[in-house]
Amino acid sequence: MKKIALGVTSSISIYKACEVLRGFQNKGIQVQVIMTRNATHLVAPQLFSALSGRKTIVDLFGDDYQDEIAHVSLADGISLLLVAPATANIVGKFASGVADDFLSTLFLAVRCPVLMAPAMNEAMYLHPQTQANIKSLRVSGVEFILPEKGYLACQEEGWGRLASPEKIVAEGLALLERSERLKGRKFLITAGPTREPLDPVRFLSNRSSGKMGYAIAAEALRRGADVTLITGPTSLMPPARAALRRVETAEEMSQEVKKSFPRADVLVMAAAVSDFKLSSTSPQKIKKREASRSVGLVPTEDILAVVRRQRGRNRKIVVGFAAETENVKANAQKKLRQKKLDLIVANDVSQKGIGFDSDLNQVTLIDRQGRVFESEKLDKRDIARLILGKIEVMFGKKG
Repeated sequence: MKKIALGVTSSISIYKACEVLRGFQNKGIQVQVIMTRNATHLVAPQLFSALSGRKTIVDLFGDDYQDEIAHVSLADGISLLLVAPATANIVGKFASGVADDFLSTLFLAVRCPVLMAPAMNEAMYLHPQTQANIKSLRVSGVEFILPEKGYLACQEEGWGRLASPEKIVAEGLALLERSERLKGRKFLITAGPTREPLDPVRFLSNRSSGKMGYAIAAEALRRGADVTLITGPTSLMPPARAALRRVETAEEMSQEVKKSFPRADVLVMAAAVSDFKLSSTSPQKIKKREASRSVGLVPTEDILAVVRRQRGRNRKIVVGFAAETENVKANAQKKLRQKKLDLIVANDVSQKGIGFDSDLNQVTLIDRQGRVFESEKLDKRDIARLILGKIEVMFGKKG
């Protein structure tokens, strides 16, 4: 039987949390309720204890788990952390990493999906800081059921009313189901740029930020996959639970892929691997007066070609990327055929505001049957969902 944690905070809509709790119980899911101290001023914890059949947790240093570290023990045992209703205060705590009560401490300890349903006054909800906090949490992987417009506790109409309990339960169940789809599957994902050194201070590289590859890794983890992330140099925080392999050059990335590919079910080559390296390098910084007017370039190893040979008749799924500046679809289809890929993700990096070093992307997905899907301009998290959805369909076809 699945178990979830239901965080309840001090919104006037707190009474709706009872219906949320019952909705999950009706689907055979155990619910452990955690209340913030302020929430207990509105409703007694005994109400939720009676409904859930479990003692409601309020205090971080309570006696609920005398022989265990309570928030860690609970974090290991739940499949979803849902906060409904979620006040501006708890949204802010989660976004900034403040852990001064049981619920905010539990948030930092969980590795399961997190879903929040905010409820507050319109002015608080639309405040730039609240919106920035929500955006920050979404980037880190937290899901939201955004509030609705309606009659509020301040006796005014506006945005901020808690979504219906039915919608919250439906979204929670969908998230639980999605988190199991790739359980047991092993993903190997590359991300970021590579750097080819000229001397100790200069290198040949590209504008890749790694955001797309990291988003794919995070989404695969959310769907239950085991993920190994091979990453070039980026400033990004890697997704929790991913096995991380840091590399610098194309050669180093190639070696890591060769080593990890035999154990993978899926390879997603999202990294922008340099096609060339410098023909010679200097162990010391090259002075301007000593520099030649030209540098030689030689091709780097084609990682996908190596993978093609390793793959043989194995039923692995291989996804490639094509960053193009012209003839995007035609060039992507050519690469798909040449590399014998199952799926290619192509985008036009000459367009401003998408692709390299942006939170947004607009892609064309082409599978080996020649089917083409063109996305709208979306957040890279949403692009990652599209890609993972296609991979799930392939697993269904490949058994």
